[in-house]
Amino acid sequence: MKIFVTGVAGFIGFNLTLRLLKDGHEVFGIDNLNDYYDVNLKKTRLSIIEKDAKFKFILGDISDRDKIKSLFEMYPFDYVVNLAAQAGVRYSIENPGSYVDSNLVGFGNILEGCRHSGVKHLVYASSSSVYGLNTNMPFSVRHNVDHPISLYAASKKANELMAHTYSYLYNLPTTGLRFFTVYGPWGRPDMALFLFTKAIMADEPIKVFNNGDMQRDFTYIDDIVEGVVRVMNTVPKADPDWSSDKPNPSTSCVPYKLYNIGNNNPVPLMSFVEAIENAIGKKAKKDYLPLQPGDVPATYADVNDLINDTGFKPSTSIEDGINNFIKWYKDYYK
Repeated sequence: MKIFVTGVAGFIGFNLTLRLLKDGHEVFGIDNLNDYYDVNLKKTRLSIIEKDAKFKFILGDISDRDKIKSLFEMYPFDYVVNLAAQAGVRYSIENPGSYVDSNLVGFGNILEGCRHSGVKHLVYASSSSVYGLNTNMPFSVRHNVDHPISLYAASKKANELMAHTYSYLYNLPTTGLRFFTVYGPWGRPDMALFLFTKAIMADEPIKVFNNGDMQRDFTYIDDIVEGVVRVMNTVPKADPDWSSDKPNPSTSCVPYKLYNIGNNNPVPLMSFVEAIENAIGKKAKKDYLPLQPGDVPATYADVNDLINDTGFKPSTSIEDGINNFIKWYKDYYK
């Protein structure tokens, strides 16, 4: 199949593309290689996948309407996986404009491209951050998510609404994936595992928010990739049981679906830190700080729909995942 992956030099995009190429697919990838984090890391990822003759890289931004339009006209994509986005909850407070450009304008361009070119299935990254002020755990795709607390979260919720509109108006099959705290080798330098590892190895203090009273449903990158591949091959259909009187937010009367992809096992932040310390063989110095604006104290994914529809449940333990990351980190940074 011909598969278009946006954000291909990113953490998830890179790992997904490796898997798709291994499975024999032809992959077209776009990335703007912005400097939100180390561009060299993105370029190194890209250099690895560019070795495969079945991969074609396009340098560009999904917010460029004319470029995206021309790509969809030039290549007959079977499937599209939209992973390009301005990421990060805290950064959305500092630089809101980049979230509007990439996550809203860019996603609108992708939807238009899919609409006009007969794409069989659009799979796109949403986020666990859409749960916002929700406190009923585990977080379920069947819960209402109308109270986001960061612009990043609001932009991801908007993606889900935009996708539903295109599923309704143009019968475009769309599936949104709410990722829960993804980690692992080749990960993002702005995320906790990377920041903690770098600081501990440099004998510098780590920043522990909410005085350590936090929980995250950490999900290993290989589990995320497996989930994306399984969902990509599970094209949604209209839900015959969907009722407008009691609407299920995760399905619809049109080909639209939402899934959580999480480990279904929230880990206390201090246990996470301890696992990093054990993997490195060194204790962390800790600066305890209050909860940051836009952050939530806990995440916990209900993955029953994912299991029921695809037969897959993420299962990599935090110890195995962190050990794999530390090995990669030491090798990559010598």
